[in-house]
Amino acid sequence: MTVSLSPSLALVTLSYGPDFYRCRLLVNSVGQLSQTPVRHYIIVDQRDYSVFRPLANANTEILAVEALLPVWIRRLPLVSRAWLSLKTPPIRNWILQQLVKISFARCAAEAVIVFVDSDVAFIRPFDLTNVVCQDQTRLFRVPEYYSPDFEPLYEAAYRLLGLEGYRCGVARPNYIGNLISWRQSNVVALCDRLEQVGGRPWLETLARAKTLSEYILYGVFVDQVLGNAAGHGYDWSPLCHEYWQPQPLNDSQLAEFFAAVPPEAIAVMVSAKAGISPDRYSPYLQRHSAAPGVAPADGAPLLSKPAIDFPG
Repeated sequence: MTVSLSPSLALVTLSYGPDFYRCRLLVNSVGQLSQTPVRHYIIVDQRDYSVFRPLANANTEILAVEALLPVWIRRLPLVSRAWLSLKTPPIRNWILQQLVKISFARCAAEAVIVFVDSDVAFIRPFDLTNVVCQDQTRLFRVPEYYSPDFEPLYEAAYRLLGLEGYRCGVARPNYIGNLISWRQSNVVALCDRLEQVGGRPWLETLARAKTLSEYILYGVFVDQVLGNAAGHGYDWSPLCHEYWQPQPLNDSQLAEFFAAVPPEAIAVMVSAKAGISPDRYSPYLQRHSAAPGVAPADGAPLLSKPAIDFPG
């Protein structure tokens, strides 16, 4: 499938009750700073649906996780860490979130899906249609990266895709980050590959996984299986300024974090795991989004065509 220079595109965010106020900052920033209309899907558990429903607007739709899952996967009352599966062992929340992302992308009406976490907020004008350049969709891919923590994730991806030649202790491309764009047609092909290799429906195969990274699985599939046919170009520019640590920041550290936002970043992420109240950093978001000179003089959004490295 060929994607035009103005593809149908969707933003997708998984969230839950404790992250509501962070997600509200994200939704407001999309509405304020997106230079082209973009459909934004917020996916939450059914039990949190009524909490998030006020965020719905002309461009924002709230979906329930349960609506994207088959009837054999359901949340158990009073159990917070796993979901009941009638066909597999119980599914941990972390694995289930990834199944939901893949399930949504596989059935999406849009040609391009951009995932954005609910603890992200945009700070500068942007145009997400620019993730497509010369009919190539941006794939976040750091060429050489090594972390021992990632070894099980790559090993799982190679095994699930039926690939040979996996070796431990070597640098590989990294596909994990924020503002990750996929092509819907590739997700369909990925699920077909999982079924071919696993001999059962793709969802059952992944639900049995003990460890999984949806971004690594998709990235390895693009690199090792689809190649040039994937319609992706590689880009590792830092579109999002990130704080990943679980420790909170004091006031001076928070100010330093925002002062260090690079000019090419259109968003920031303050990890929810840090336990920093959105009330503490929302004034910094407002200052950045309202600052004079955040867009070029001609009014064009800051996210221009990415410096894509075409595979092959």
